[in-house]
This record gives sequence, structure tokens and C-alpha cells, in this order.
Amino acid sequence: MEDPTAGRDQAVSTPLAISPSATNDAPSAHQEEATIVTTSNDHRGNGSVYPEVPVQEDGKPSVSEGQAIVMDSTFPVNEPGGNFPEHPNSTETAVPSEQYIRPIDESQSSTVPPTPPAKSTTYSEGPVIRDNDEVVPPTPIEKSHARQTNGGHETLPPTPITPLSAASHKRSLTISKGHTVSVVLISSALEAILSSREAKRSTELRDSAQHALEMIRSGQGGDRPREIFEPLRLACETRNEKLMIASLDCISKLISYSFFAEASSAYSLPSPPLSPALHTPNGSQTNAPSPSLVDLVAHTITACHTETTPETVSLQIVKALLSLVLSPVILIHQSSLLKAVRTVYNVFLLSTDPVNQMVAQGGLTQMVHHVFTRCKIGSGGDSSDATSTFRAVATEDSIASASRRGSLTPSHGEAPPSNHEARIASHREAEAVLNPMNESTTSLPTHPDESSIAYEAQQHESQSGDHQLRPSLDTFEKLNPIDAVLEVEHGMTTHDLFIKDAFLVFRALCKLTMKALNNESERDLKSHAMRSKLLSLHLVLTVLNSHMPLFVDPSAIIYSSSSNEATTFVQAINQYLCLSLSRNAVSPVPQVFEISVEIFWRVLSGMRTKLKKEIEVLLHEIFIPILEMRTSTLKQKAVILGMLSRLCQDPQALVEIYLNYDCDSEAVDNIYEHLMNIISKIGTIPFTTAQARANEPASPVLTPSKDRHHTVPPSLSTYSLSVSGSMDTSTMGLSEHQLKRQGLECLVAVLRSLVAWGTSSAGKSVAESAADAALRPQGDDIRPETVTPDASVDRVSLSANSVEALRQPTPDVADDPSRFESAKQKKTTLLEGIKKFNYKPKRGVQFLIETGFIPSKDPSTIAYFLLTTDGLSKAMIGEYLGEAEDENIATMHAFVDQLDFKDLSFLDALRIFLQAFRLPGEAQKIDRFMLKFAERYIAGNTQTPFANADTAYVLAYSTIMLNTDAHSPQVKKRMTKADFVKNNRSINDGEDLPEELLHSIFDDIVSNEIRMKDEVEAQIGANMPAAGPGLANALANVGRDLQKEAYVMQSNGMANRTEALFRTMVRSQRRGPSNNDQFFSASHFVHVRPMFEVAWMSFLAGLSGPLQETDDLEVVDLCLEGFKNAIRIVCLFDLELARNAFVTTLGKFTFLNNLGEMKTKNMEAIKTLLDIAVTEGNSLKGSWQEVLTCVSQLEHMQIITSGGFDGPDSARKGKTRRLPTEELANESRSTHITVAADMVFSLSHYLSGTAIVDFVQALTDVSWKEIQSSGLSQNPRLFSLQKLVEISYYNMNRIRLEWSNLWDILGEHFHKVCCHNNPHVGIFALDSLRQLAMRFLEKEELPHFKFQKDFLKPFEYTMIHNPNPDIRDMVLQCLQQMIQTRVQNMRSGWRTMFGVFSAASKVLTERIANSAFEIVTRLNKDHFAAIVHYGSFADLTVCITEFCKVSKYQKISLLAIAMLRGVIPVMLECPECSLTPETTTKDSPGEDNMIRYWFPVLFGFYDIIMNGEDLEVRRLALDSLFSTLKTYGSTYTVEFWDSVCQELLFPIFAVLKSSQDLSRFSTQEDMSVWLSTTMIQALRDLIDLYTFHFAILERFLDGLLDLLCVCICQENDTLARIGTSCLQQLLENNVAKLSPARWDRVATTFVKLFRTTTPHQLFDETLRVEIDGGTPDLPEESNGEAILPAPLSPASERPLPDAKTSLGDRRRIFKQIIVKCVLQLLLIETTNDLLRNDEVYNTIPPEHLLRLMSVLDHSYQFAREFNEDKDLRTGLWKVGFMKHLPNLLKQESSSAATLVHVLLRMYYDNRPEHEAARPQIAKQLMPLGLGVLRDYSKLRADTQVKNIAAWTPVVAEILEGFCRFDDKAFARYLPAIYPLATDLLSREMAPEIRQGLKMYFVRVGYVHSIIDAS
Repeated sequence: MEDPTAGRDQAVSTPLAISPSATNDAPSAHQEEATIVTTSNDHRGNGSVYPEVPVQEDGKPSVSEGQAIVMDSTFPVNEPGGNFPEHPNSTETAVPSEQYIRPIDESQSSTVPPTPPAKSTTYSEGPVIRDNDEVVPPTPIEKSHARQTNGGHETLPPTPITPLSAASHKRSLTISKGHTVSVVLISSALEAILSSREAKRSTELRDSAQHALEMIRSGQGGDRPREIFEPLRLACETRNEKLMIASLDCISKLISYSFFAEASSAYSLPSPPLSPALHTPNGSQTNAPSPSLVDLVAHTITACHTETTPETVSLQIVKALLSLVLSPVILIHQSSLLKAVRTVYNVFLLSTDPVNQMVAQGGLTQMVHHVFTRCKIGSGGDSSDATSTFRAVATEDSIASASRRGSLTPSHGEAPPSNHEARIASHREAEAVLNPMNESTTSLPTHPDESSIAYEAQQHESQSGDHQLRPSLDTFEKLNPIDAVLEVEHGMTTHDLFIKDAFLVFRALCKLTMKALNNESERDLKSHAMRSKLLSLHLVLTVLNSHMPLFVDPSAIIYSSSSNEATTFVQAINQYLCLSLSRNAVSPVPQVFEISVEIFWRVLSGMRTKLKKEIEVLLHEIFIPILEMRTSTLKQKAVILGMLSRLCQDPQALVEIYLNYDCDSEAVDNIYEHLMNIISKIGTIPFTTAQARANEPASPVLTPSKDRHHTVPPSLSTYSLSVSGSMDTSTMGLSEHQLKRQGLECLVAVLRSLVAWGTSSAGKSVAESAADAALRPQGDDIRPETVTPDASVDRVSLSANSVEALRQPTPDVADDPSRFESAKQKKTTLLEGIKKFNYKPKRGVQFLIETGFIPSKDPSTIAYFLLTTDGLSKAMIGEYLGEAEDENIATMHAFVDQLDFKDLSFLDALRIFLQAFRLPGEAQKIDRFMLKFAERYIAGNTQTPFANADTAYVLAYSTIMLNTDAHSPQVKKRMTKADFVKNNRSINDGEDLPEELLHSIFDDIVSNEIRMKDEVEAQIGANMPAAGPGLANALANVGRDLQKEAYVMQSNGMANRTEALFRTMVRSQRRGPSNNDQFFSASHFVHVRPMFEVAWMSFLAGLSGPLQETDDLEVVDLCLEGFKNAIRIVCLFDLELARNAFVTTLGKFTFLNNLGEMKTKNMEAIKTLLDIAVTEGNSLKGSWQEVLTCVSQLEHMQIITSGGFDGPDSARKGKTRRLPTEELANESRSTHITVAADMVFSLSHYLSGTAIVDFVQALTDVSWKEIQSSGLSQNPRLFSLQKLVEISYYNMNRIRLEWSNLWDILGEHFHKVCCHNNPHVGIFALDSLRQLAMRFLEKEELPHFKFQKDFLKPFEYTMIHNPNPDIRDMVLQCLQQMIQTRVQNMRSGWRTMFGVFSAASKVLTERIANSAFEIVTRLNKDHFAAIVHYGSFADLTVCITEFCKVSKYQKISLLAIAMLRGVIPVMLECPECSLTPETTTKDSPGEDNMIRYWFPVLFGFYDIIMNGEDLEVRRLALDSLFSTLKTYGSTYTVEFWDSVCQELLFPIFAVLKSSQDLSRFSTQEDMSVWLSTTMIQALRDLIDLYTFHFAILERFLDGLLDLLCVCICQENDTLARIGTSCLQQLLENNVAKLSPARWDRVATTFVKLFRTTTPHQLFDETLRVEIDGGTPDLPEESNGEAILPAPLSPASERPLPDAKTSLGDRRRIFKQIIVKCVLQLLLIETTNDLLRNDEVYNTIPPEHLLRLMSVLDHSYQFAREFNEDKDLRTGLWKVGFMKHLPNLLKQESSSAATLVHVLLRMYYDNRPEHEAARPQIAKQLMPLGLGVLRDYSKLRADTQVKNIAAWTPVVAEILEGFCRFDDKAFARYLPAIYPLATDLLSREMAPEIRQGLKMYFVRVGYVHSIIDAS
């Protein structure tokens, strides 16, 4: 039974090197047999042999899943024998060739090796065959650690690394319960030593061997290991091959038994003794100050290896060292450890034997692995669980990679390079790096580039490359105190030592990777330098892969020996690791490059939280440029893309890249955005060569399969394959096409990750997200290594046992998206400002000040910004600073003042100065710069040869001229040194400068041009060697790889720049951590939005390019998946612009509008679009249009391809349309497409309330386009219209709020469609509408809602707007059907129905009007109660009224008005109306009921009166209105009467007030008829009604009087006469009912009327001025029969004095004057008639009478004044005012007559109030009477006959009145009257005057007693 956990972490302890059989060269037989490697000396198989793994053809180990490779149980754990294979040539036998494969338990992979057994033992299952065929008894195993087997799986409990107790160290393995194994173990070796020739020669050796043998035989050796060890040590120093082998073999076995674990060393672990560091000439350690036994053993073994050591000895050395390092009890540290590592490394490099190389490589890997494994994570505690996740990685990978690629060992048939010098050199280099001690051996000089950054950073830049330092621990300590590691530090724990060991080993490996390769080594993969580099890189990768938790563990601390300062492990190693990457990641050697990329991927995925800045530098300076360089190879790009695709598959890493670089204004580059742009470009690069696709391998799959879960980069042994010419790393980068494919996959992976991140947490509530954010440690975040996460798995969350869970959170706990958004915004603004500056500096500075990046306009702040901000163009800085304006000069001075020239040589200062900006070309500008430079330089440097600043200024200028002269290609004759010196004569205050100074400047400038750094870089890029034309060039370039040369040139620059940046970074980190180094961890899904926003254009370009170019369905599927994911994101975050772009582009790729060009890929695009519609419907918004257009076109395609009719288009164009292939036509009808297209509609009821509105809006638009495009056809396209009807069915059960939003759109669409000029469309739409309505009317509508009304609106709209009678008839049929079947459900729908019938009444087709009227009649008869109940009574009356107003069909109109009158009794009886007499008597009906029921009927009559076309109908309506009001008016409330008057009665006469009301008349004649018939009758009826209901209507008297005023004051005298007669009638009929207050109002009205009609303009002088053109006669009044309302202008209206009146204006004014005169006369007559009416006279109060009299008096005086002014009258006559001389005789005489009559009557009135007013009356009467008499006397009988006739009755009445005075009054007035009366006697007079005179004189006689009174 398989172990269920086996597949998860297949745990083989370390990478194994597999035999060369994996390579192309078959190995020899013995080699095959010996191809084995050692494993760690722990419980997983202590020193056991692993058989070779069988290899399949594909290069993968043929091991079944879930199994790991372990040795068979014949090789037991901790067995001293059978550990290492010896060299085939040795005397000992090789390992048996049987090989077993057995599962191993993962739990072991993380446990600590078991300690050797204590005294109580058990035995393993059988005897063991030892190397020398000697049978050894079963090995004792400590009981507590006995192997527990479970189904063949070993399970061993973990053993902590703690020093054993003294008791447990009593050599139990040597002497144990009487079993003597001494003979077995040691005696044979000692005997061999004693019997050798060397023992005979050396007394010391012989004695010590003899002594040791005796001790063992006497059983005492166990307690004195040093004495036993001494002969073995001496034997090794003999350099005898056989002795060395024997003693080394013995030593390794003793180590296995923990024989050398001295008590002292065991107990003094915290402070280990010094390593032996002294070498005596013969190699023995005679005067070492008592080194520890472990160090002694280590030294002895390592000393055995020299350049000439035999291979057999080398193998034993490796075996012994491996036992030593891997021993769980004997702990080896620091120098001894490094010595061990170095020696094995040297064996690998120097050995010529493939087996030795293989064993050394495997051993080295195990040793390094062990050094890191023993460092426990989390403050040194046992956290094996935490590491288990990471531990197995290396082993599995290494086995896999090794099995695929062979080992480091060159195959047997190819001997390694025999160049002994090269071997020795490599050996020495390894010594130099790995030798931890301050040894006196020769140190090889290293190239400056190869010296470690650790001390480079400390050196000043000026130190040249020949400053050589030996990169040993000692020098490192001196130069790098912060990273210094302790040799001895009391108080260090074992854990600290382990950490320090790990650091030392890792540092050493990093340094080894940095060795530069010469050209020869680069080309030869078997060269020592190359093998050294590959092995060290491979080891670095292995360590990073397996031990990432240690690197990021905050408790892994290294202490400085000088300052005791603590440095975390990651800080200590980062500079070495980064430097190693910066050197190797630019390597042109593919193997080196590939491993470097793999290492970087480990850094990026596992250490990004710790190395934020470093990763930025590496990406920005190396990896991104390589991707963009033209000179880099496809392979390199492919490898980096492969790494990026892994990044792209890790959503969290991707988001964090964006947050930490793109949102950080300190970061130089927007890394994420830049990467997306590059990937997009790679995916869309045009082909440079024709690609042969046939045999091209598939692109590397992104999703890793199980067997390559942790891909190790091309192994070191790649070179062994490259010899035979086959490419060995997968099939990456073989063609541009493949690279494009890889780029596309990358892009899709990004989108996949963004979707995963955006959706996995989008569902969470804000609270949960916040809680997550709080739990997740912020600042930096490590997750368990998932090197290539499976695409199906969402991003890995923090596991509970993750090391990061132990860390304290950083201060900033919350992941606040808005903060990052504002940071990103800020960075974008800054970049925009920089861009502006680089284009127009002045504008840029202004912008940067406005946005706050430059805090103020202060020159120093601007200068600081220019000096410190990256990205500013140096040329533009120079341009800005060089301007002559004051502010620019001030800024330039501040800029130079911020540069520090203190203690610098003149030329260095000048170089620094000119690096800060680009010097502009104009001389004046340069001059200003140089002046300032000189001043600044002199200020900072007192000790100079310059007398003053002038000297420095001239010299600086001169130096610049020299620089130009020496390096400009335009200069033909260059300046010599003598010229330069001559040019600078006497510039030092009249003196010369020292010649040495000038010479040194000259030499320096000539050899090293002053150039900007970016210019140098640009040139490197530009200087790519290009093969020029011509034979000469062709020959010169033979054998040259020009691309590689260019790449090397560029990459060197990149590497140097990167190192310089790291150097600066190390320095700044020493000064203290900065805020910007904080790493922000991502937890919030919202970050996806800005990430998508910045890159969506790249995504779109990257996806649409390949989709357009290719027909490869795999690529198409990829692109379409990308589209799906992109649209998912835009929908998730509602990014409108991006959504429209993606959906529109995808829509275009369907090719449905170009069927002939359609291909399979277009079908796939259709499927994708439909799938998107189904899944993302809720968020598509405006993009639904594209989707539904696609569905519509798809249906069209199906019709065409199945032979259906194709609309009028094709026929019209006269050419046949190209059709898609049969296959595509069938595909378009496939299940996938038809089902998806159908789901778009059938699932619409699942859309949200807002989404369905967008959906319906889009569908209506598509439907209208369909109909428009095929509207002229017999079979118009109605697909989308049909779908609209379907979705209306599906969505009818939505809540009413949503449904009404839908219907707003649908109704509008039905309006358009039902009125389409193609009747087929209209009929289909109406029928659809009818079906929907029938369905809709099944649902009950609650009161006060109006859904039915809205739903039926399209019927009304169609009736009004579609002129087709058939369509209109169909509308009525539809409604008829609804009434028949759904009348019981009709609620608000009644209103729309009556709207339809009203519209039908206006239709010119009689049958339509008749049908409609019949339906209305039936409804009124059968459903009146329902109509009233559901609030549509008013609509009914309006509908009937509309039928009344139709002139064409009088019969219908008369029937309709009868129906309207008939409604009143029915309404009063209807209980719904609550208007019955019973309710009325109890309490008056509610006002709202009056308005609701009475008002519509009355308004109907009013409407007919105003708008009815038929006179008879109008008459009936008028009659009906007023008779109804008379009949039922008594039941109306006052308020209702108010409404009736204001809204129905008075508005009838509104036409008199304003001309606006005239618009309803089509002709003047119509209006005249209406005024003369209907309105006049209405006025009379109104007066009649007022009289009838005076009690109720009295309060409306004011309104009525105003109305009459308006009627009277008309230019049309017919209207005026009717008005005055009505006024008279009103007052006479109601005289008794008027109160004094009402009389006051009446008097006021008369006053107003008289004032309005007084023609003041007669006295206007401007009217008498002649106008050119003579005095044309006034045209005849064309009034005739027509009556037109024309209100008079107010009397106060006077023209301006200066205004010149035209002829037309004057005519108009004359006409108005005449009208006013006529009206004044009319008013006088009316007043006269009223006041001669006794009832009126007796009722009107005297004060009001007097008011009337004063008005009449005013009228009289006005007329008299006019009549007397002869000139005025003549003037008016001359200008054509009248045909004869104008006069106002009638007005004067009639007003006087009325005045005299009324005043006399009042005078003689005996009522008390009249008597009281008598003096007032007399005061008015007497002047009037006397004046009349005086004027009458002057009249001439011959010419003024008319005047005499007019005045005669007045004079007679005056005389008669005077006669009636009482005596007293008569006597008082006699003196005034008598002379006038006497004058009359002299005239001819009428009889009535004569009679009056007679009476007067008789009365005089009586008064004066002339006549006797008797």
C-alpha cells in the first residue's frame, strides 16, 4: 500500500548526481557499476550507497509516483561498513549491483539525524558485508531509536541536537557488553600501518601505532581517542597511497561511530576552540596550541589533498569529510567546515575521474545542504514542521534535474582538460575563497571586478583595481565590520554557530560564482573556471530552493565581532547574493544565465519582502533591459519570460510588485506596468523570418506537471550535452514564434491571476477583509515556497505554521487601497511633471510647484529638486539653469551651491559639476555657469594654486574648450599640449599656473573625455558592431559573433551600473533603514482595479495582435481566455472605457459582418462573446450592444447559410454575397452556440435591476437597426423584436419598480416600431404588444399605481402617429379584445384606453371614429361604475368631449354631447361618486368629489364651447353648461363655485384680454363667428347666472366687473356696446341686492372706465406735425361684419417727446382716439340710462353718486376745452384726423345734460343724507349751470344750428331747476342768474326755453313781490 503522503513532498535528502548514462556517451561497465553517491550521515541512510536511477528516454527518472530512491535495507543505518564506494581500481569490492526502489517516509526528511546508540542496544536484522568482505556482527541500534516500520516506511522520531551526556559517550560502539569490535574496526588499519615500509622508517609512526594497537587490544582505547588517532594522522602525512587509504577509511568509520566526540568539544560547543591555523613545512602540526580533536581530524583529512593526490585517495578524502560534516554528534564549525567544503570542491575541480567528480559533487551538495538543515528556524527552537514544507524541494528537484541532464562529471570517453596549469589555478581560486584562515599560502591576485562587494563597498571609488585583498574571513572581518562573523565569541549558542556556519558557506559560494570567465572558459564548458562557476551557482540555487525559511527567519542573527552589532541572516547575505546575480545574470553563457534567472526567481518569490530595493535594481537594470535589448538572444528572453510567467501565476506576488514599485514614488520604474508593456510587445512582435511551424516544439507549459513541480534550472552538467550539439534546456526560445507564444501565455497568466485575486476576496465583506488584513503580518510577508503554483490553485494563503506567523506585524497594519491609489496618483503626477520638464522646462517647473513636488518657488528648493530627482533630462536642466532671467540665475546659483567641491582636485570638481547637467551651447550661458563654478570651487578649496576665482573661471572655460577640441569629430587640427599651456599663460593674476597642473589636466582630458554617464550608456547601445557592405567587411567579420559582442559590451555596462547601485545601497543601509524599504503586503482585492487600469491597453494590444494574425487554434484559445479574464475584471470594477474596448474588439473578431472571410477562430470568438454575455451579464452595461449585435448577426448568418431570404440588400447591390464554408455554417448551428445564444435571453430574468435595463436598451437599439436595415423588405428582420417580446415575458415577474424602468425603454421602442412605415413591422409589433398586454393584465394592479396605463401607452401613440388605417383599426381590435377578456382586471389601463379612443375621434377615417365611438358608448353604458371606481371618470368625459368637438361627423358630435349630458344624472345616482341627494343634504359632499366628478363634466362643456368646431354643438354645450349650473349650482360649495368661475366661466372671455388665446382659431372669420355668437351669448348667460345665483356669486362681483370692463374697453364697438348693455343689465337686475360696499366697487369701475376712455392724445402736439407724403385719407373702416378683440391701450400711454411717429403709427393712434371718443359717449349714455332708472337712483348712496358726477364733470370739461380750441381742431383736420373738422359736441352736451339732471334731482332729494350733501351739490351745480347758460348765449343761429339743438334741452332743464330753488337760495343766486336769463331773451329760442324763462321771471316777480303771491 502506498503512503498517502508520499506524492506530496517526496523527500530524498539531497540532490544526487546521476551517472553519465543520461548523457549521449555510454559509460563503461565498471563505471556503471560504481555510479553511486553518498547521502547524509543521518537516519535516512547513514553514508549508504544509492544505486543509479534508471532513466527513461525523456530524461526523467523512472520512479513511480510517491516513491523516493533509497538504498535497500541490506545497507543499514549507522553501519560502519559499506559507506562509500571505493574507486574501481582499489582492492576493495564494488557495491553489489542489485538495486532496489523503496518508498521513504517524508517525515524523516525534516528530522535530525539519530545519535549513536547508547549501551542498551538492539540489533539489525542480519550480518553486514564490509568493504573488505569481512563479515561484521549486526549493528547495535539504540532502543529508543529503533526503526518503526509501517508498511515498509521508515519512521524515526526526531532527535534534537543536544550534546550527549558523559555517560552516553563511553565509546559504546567500540566496546559494548563484551562484544569487541575493535578488531573489526581499527586493528586491521593499525596492523597495515605497522607492516608498511613507512612505519619501519619512522619511529614516531611505529611507536604511536604500536601504542594504539595495544590500547585497543586491552580494551582501553575508547577513552583516549587522541592516542588512537595519532598513528592514523601520521600515516596520512606519509603520503603513501595505501597507508592514506587505510587510515582515511578507518578515520571515516570512527567518525561514523562518533569516536572523536571529545567531552570537551561536546560540552564547549557554545565557545569552540580556535581552529588549527598553523602549517609546518612538512604538514604536521607540532606546535599547535592544543587544537580540538575535531579540528585536528578535519585538518588531517583536508591536508591529504594536494594537486597530485591519487584519485583513490581523493575518494577516501571525500568520504571521510562527508562523514565528518554530516556527523550528528561531532559538530564541525567555521574554519574547519570551510576547509572541508573547500577540499571537496577542489576534488571536484582537480579530479580527472568521472566517479570522483560525481561523488565530490554529490558530497558537496549534501554537505552544504546539511550545514543549512541544522540551522533551526524560529529562535533556534525545534520547528521541524515549519521546515518540512521546504526541505524536500532540493532533493526532488536535484534528482529530477540530474537524471535529465547528467551530473557535473564529464562522460568517461572525454578526458577533462589536461592543462595542469589551469587545474592548479582553479584549485588556488577555490582555496582563496574557501580558505577561512589567515594562511601564508600565496594569494592569487583577483580581477577588480571579482573582489567581493562586501569590501568593495568599503573602499573609496578612487582605489584602483590593483588593490588586492584576499577574500578570506579575516579580510572580510577587517573591511566589513557590520557583517563580520565571530571566530570565537563566548556566549554564542549552538544555534548562533550553525547560523554563522551557514553564512560563511553561503558567502563563500557566492564569491565563487563571481569569478570572471575569460573568453576561452566561456566557450569551453569543461574548463575549470566554467565548472567552478556552474557548481557554485548550482549550490547557491539548491540552498535557496531548500532553505528559504532560514533566509527570511528574523531570528537568524549574525553578530559582529567588533561592534557586537546584530545583523539578520538575509541582510548579511544579500549583498553577496545580489552581486553574484548582477555578475552572472548578464552572462552570455546560456547555462550560467539560466541558473542566474532561476536564482533570481527564488529571490523574487521567497525574499521579496526582505530585498525590496535589490529586486527593483535587478529587474530595472538587468532583466527588463535584457528583455528589451536587440542584442540579447531569443533563449535569454525566453528564459526570463519563463521566470515572469511563474511570477504572473502568483497573484499575490504580482499585486505586491505593483504596490511596492509602481505605487512607490521612490522607485525609479513602474516595474509592473513596464513588464506588462514588454510582455505585450513580445506577444505582438512582427516575424523577422518565415517561421517553419511543422517541426516546432510546443511552448513550455505554464502549469507545471507533478514531476517538474520545482524546476531546477539547467543543471551544471548541461555542458556535457552541449558537446554533441543538442539544446538541452527544454525547448525554450528556439524561434520567435515560440517566444511570441510564450509572451502571450504570460499575458494570459497575468489576467488569470488578476481575476483570481480580484474575485477570491471580492466576495468577502469589508469587515472580513479588514480582519484578514489585521491577522496577516504586514510590511513584509513570506508564504511557503510555491515555485510554480498550479494554475488551478488560487493564491496560497499563509499557512498556520508559516514562519511569518511568528513575526510581529509592522506598524502599518491595514492594507488601505486608497492610500496606494493616492500614492500611485502622486507618482503618476510626478512622472507627468518630469515629462513636461523634459519637454518645456519652465512649464514643467510651474506644474511641479502647483502639484507640490517642489514645495515653493524658492530657488534653493527648485535647485534641490533638479539635483536629486531621477528622470530629469540633463540637457533640459542645463537649458533651464542657463536662462538669463533673474529667477533662473538665482536657481542656477543655488544649484551650484548645493554641489560639494571641498578637497577635490580642480578637474574632479569640474567633472562632478558637468555631470549634474548638460552644458548648453550658447557662450553667454556657459559663461554664467563657469563664473559660478569658479566662485564655488574657490570657496570650498583654500589650498589651491589659484590666486583668485578669475583664474579658476578662465581655466574651467579653457578646459571645456580643450574637451571639445580633443574629442569633436568636426575638429581636424587638434590642440597640442604646448598650445594648451600657451592659451593659459598669465591667467593667474598675471602669473602662470604650474605647468604640471596644466599638463595633468591636458593628459586627463585627452585620455578621458568629460561625458555624461547617460551619453556613455547610449553610445554603448548605439555602437553595436554592424556588418558593413563590401568584401573587406565580410572578411573582417568572418568568425565573429557580432550580436554577442554587442551584447557583451552592453551587458558589462549594465553589470557595472548595477554594482554601483548596490554599493550605494549598502552604504545607505549602514546609515540606517529608510522608510521606503518597508515592503507592503497585499490583501485587498481592490488593487486589481488600478493594476488593470494602468496596463489594459497593453493587454488589449497583446491579445488582439496574435488573435488577428494567427489561425492556430491553441493561440486563439489563449487569446480568447485572455479576453474573458480581462472582461471579467473590467466588469468586476466597472471600468467603462476598457470594457467597451475589449468587448468591441472581441465583437469585431467574430467577423459576422464579413461572412465570406470567416474562419474557425471567428467562431471561437463568437462562443467566447456568448459565454461572456452569460457569465458577466450583470456588468456589461453599454457593451450589451456588441453582444446582442453579434447574436442578431449570428441568426442572420444561420438564415443565409440555410438558404433563407436575405433581405433587399443583396438584391439591390446586384452581386451575390460570399458565404462562409459549410463547416462553419454547421458550426454556427452547433449546440454550444445555439444554447449560449438562447441563454443570453432565457437567463435575462437573473440579471440585476440595473443590468436588465442596459440589456433591454441595447436589445431595442439592435432591434431598431435590424428593422431599419430590412425595413423595405416583404420579410423584414424581426429577430431582436421577437426576443424583446420573449424577455418581456421572462421578466414580467420583476418588482414593479424594475419593470417600470424596463417599460420606459420597451414602450419607447414599441412607439417607433408600431409606427414604422412597413405595415408588416407594425402589425407584428402590435400583435406582440397585444399578447404582452393580455399577459400583463392577468396581474392585479394595486390602487394608485399606473403600470397598466404606461403599458398600454404604445397603443395610444400608434393611434396618434401611424396614419395607416389598417394599423389603427388593429389597435381598436386589440383594445376590444382586452375589454372582452380582461375587463375585470382593468385599473389604470382605462385612462390609456380612453386616450386611444380620444385619438381615434380625430382620425379622418370614418370607420375608425365610428368604431371607437361605439366602444366608448358601450363602456359608458356597461362599465360606468368600474370606470368611476378606478378613477378614470375624468378620462371618460374627456374622451366623450373629444367626440363632441369633431366637425366632420356632426352626427357623432350630437350623439356625444347628448351622452355627456346624460352622464350627469347617472353620475349623481352612482354610489361610487358619493354625490346623491341624501349625502348632499346631510352634509355637503367632499370638495375632492366635486372636483373629481362635477368638474370634468363642466369642463367638457367648457371645452366644447371653446374648441367645438360645430356652431350647433357649441350652442348646445353653452346651453347645457349654464342650465346645469342653474339646476345644480345650489348644491355646489363656495369653493367649488370659485373653481368654476376662475377655471371655466371667466376663461371663456380670456380672448378679450390677451391675443395668446386666439391661436385656437384657424381663421379670423372663425374667431369673428365665435365672438359674435358663442361668446356674446355666454356673456349674457353669465349675467343671467349671476342674477340667478346672486347670493352665492355675489363674492365674484369684482371678477365680473373686471370682465365687463375688459369687454367694454375694446376697439370693436359691437363688443363694447354688448359690454355696456350687460353692465347695465347686471346693475338693474340686481340693484336691490347690492350693498354699499358693492356700490363702491361699481362706482370705482365707472371711474376706471371713464379714465380709460378719455382721449387725452387729442392734445398731443406731435400728432399735428406734417409728415412727408401729404395727408392721405384714412382708409375706410374695414370692420364690416368681423368682430375682433382689441383691448385699448391705457390712457396714460403718451409718446416720448422726441419720438418721431410714422404714418402707420399715427393712423393707429387716430383710430384709437376715435374709439375712445365713441366709448366715452357710450358710457355717458349708459350712466344716464342707469341714473334715470328710479330704482337705481334710489339705491345708490349719495357719496358714490357724487363720485360719478365728478367723473361726468371731468368728461364735460374735457369736451368743452377741446371744442373751444379752434386751432387744435383745425390742425388735426389738416393732418387727416377726420374728413371734417372734429368736435366733441355730443360728449359735451350729453355729459352736461346727465350732470344737470342728476345734480338737480339730488339737490331736491329730501332724504337726510342727500340734504346733508346739499351744499356740496350746489357747489358743483351752480358753476355748471351758469357756464352752460353763458355758452348758450354765445351760439350763432346761422352757423351753429347743431350746437343750439344739442344744448336747448339742457338749458331748459337748468332754467326749470333754478326756478325750484327755495326763496332763500333763489335770492342768493339771483344776481348771477338774472343777467344770463335776460340775455337769452334777445335770441330766437325753442318753446321749451321760452317756457323756462317765463317760469323764471314769474318766480323773480314773486320773490321780489312784484307779483302778488296770492
